[in-house]
Amino acid sequence: MSKATKEKKQNLPQDLPVEAVPADQIDLLKKMYREMLLIRRFEEASARAYAAGKIGGFCHLYIGQEAVGVGSINAINASDYVVSTYRDHGHAIVKDLDVKALMAELFGKRSGVSGGKGGSMHFFDKEKNFMGGHGIVGGHVALAAGIGWASKYRNDKTVTLCFFGEGAANIGAFHEALNLASLWKLPVVFICENNLYSMGTPMYRALSVEDVSIRAVAYNMAKDNFIGDDVTKVKERVQLAVDRARKGEGPTLLEITTYRFRGHSMSDPAKYRTKDEVEEYKKRDPLNRAKLSLLMSGVDEKDLSRMEAEVKSQIEEAVDFAEKSEVPSASDLFSNVYAD
Repeated sequence: MSKATKEKKQNLPQDLPVEAVPADQIDLLKKMYREMLLIRRFEEASARAYAAGKIGGFCHLYIGQEAVGVGSINAINASDYVVSTYRDHGHAIVKDLDVKALMAELFGKRSGVSGGKGGSMHFFDKEKNFMGGHGIVGGHVALAAGIGWASKYRNDKTVTLCFFGEGAANIGAFHEALNLASLWKLPVVFICENNLYSMGTPMYRALSVEDVSIRAVAYNMAKDNFIGDDVTKVKERVQLAVDRARKGEGPTLLEITTYRFRGHSMSDPAKYRTKDEVEEYKKRDPLNRAKLSLLMSGVDEKDLSRMEAEVKSQIEEAVDFAEKSEVPSASDLFSNVYAD
């Protein structure tokens, strides 16, 4: 396949039909739509605060990819584990971390989920089994295998979801983790959120294969590959892998194709993409797709408007909380650095 053909193929998204859901799935879709909306508004507020100089350091937004995180995490239990990347805001929100504490962490405040020390890339909450956002590309995949090993050793039937981008699939730790996870049949679901760009590098220039999930074959591991714009479909497909892991049948490598509407981070103008390409993908905005599906399923638009107002208020409260919270004191500099 020529370079021009690959570029064309990558830049033309396939269309997915929007459908109503069965009556017994409406409440779940409403829940997931609210979570997607909460992520979107959280990220938009984060972008405004960053532009105003209230947030420092790196800040990677999840706008456009919401259906992947929301659908996937709705397939697990509260007692299950999630390991994330530096693009961790959305995953943390769906894992039910406190939105106020998350916003405060972005602002570098003491009331932040990591005490204001971690910032955007290092959300963490042991009580919620959210085992961190991680800034080292691919390194956390091995950590997920370790958590899965602990789950199997304890025989507690817990499952770990590990999110990473397609760029991490080229990292050594990724291959080591998959090999051991398959060898020991660990209860881990490895989820490649393929947003088509490793920072500013298009997928065809960085990957020797067009299908990341095919790498599961080398490790005798179950695999799946699908588009992640429909949150209901994401939940259904990930659920199969989660159930397989929980029954002791081993790990799965999932590749879920998605697209970020913003740059790699807040400092990235994303000039490596055309405006037409971005607009084409926005036509398949997972948030709009979920809303349309709810309307087609008979949900009153007034109910959705009320939900949107509630989310807006929740985000405003979170920003206000973050702005009014105290910065860490000098003594906090050494807390949680050395063991007591």
